[in-house]
Amino acid sequence: MQRAFLFTGQGSQFAGMGKDLAERFPVARATFAEADAALGESISELCFAGPEDRLGLTENTQPATLTVAVAAFRALGHVPALAAGHSLGEYAAHVAAGTLRFADAVKLVRERGKRMQSAVPVGTGGMVVMRKMGLDEVKALVAKVDAGRCEIANVNEPEQIVVSGAIAAMDQIVALAPPRKAMKLNVSVPFHCSLLQDAAAAFAKVLDQTALRDPAFPVWCNVDAAPVTTAAAARSALQRQFAGSVLWQQTIEGMFAAGVRHFVECGPKPTLVNMVKRIALAKGVEGVETVAATTADEIAALGPK
Repeated sequence: MQRAFLFTGQGSQFAGMGKDLAERFPVARATFAEADAALGESISELCFAGPEDRLGLTENTQPATLTVAVAAFRALGHVPALAAGHSLGEYAAHVAAGTLRFADAVKLVRERGKRMQSAVPVGTGGMVVMRKMGLDEVKALVAKVDAGRCEIANVNEPEQIVVSGAIAAMDQIVALAPPRKAMKLNVSVPFHCSLLQDAAAAFAKVLDQTALRDPAFPVWCNVDAAPVTTAAAARSALQRQFAGSVLWQQTIEGMFAAGVRHFVECGPKPTLVNMVKRIALAKGVEGVETVAATTADEIAALGPK
């Protein structure tokens, strides 16, 4: 049975995350210490105690969430057949696969977060989640927006799609959408859209200077919804992912088509396995099993194998 590991992305963070992992598992505790040493500051303390407003800053959220996901993966001690991560989570997937050294990944995502945060002036960009609407319906609405850049940023599941772009365009698409089907997200960055192209080009150079190895197992990438098996392909995927769409639904459907039915999620909260269940339901795929490995108790119950 092929087991896919999934790694949670930004938005799952909370003050207190990872504290139980560090208290129960020496390898998790060592992972937090490694992150602190790599960054030259205590990201672990920010994870364990907050405050929430500092933890919520993109430049902090990204290394903090990555560290919790990797700590959970290491504590579990399982070897997956393949992996994927949602946006930021793709970096944790590559740490798990050995593509990236953990210390390099922590520094990379800190830089990624800073560059995303400063890519557009605060208050000029935003994101909107479209609920209970199919991809074709959302594309039709996007085509009507003329108040500024508006692009599909995330295809999370059949009826949860996120658009990103200029703040006026986000206001317009909320007005155009049927009642209660569009909601502005509390973010200051229009993630995964072409407004970040210049920042993406600069970050690509940072990635070029980072050592990558061929992954030990395939890592499905967000931008192509396809497995990456070489260091060169991983670098390209991560570079394009910065301003590209997250094709999460397509990734999971591709895994289903490849015969994957067992999914394990590592991160602060089990958000992705719930998406997997809904994608399976919509596609009529049976026999799908999902497991959360997000708390010390969950990891202890699963046990290392």
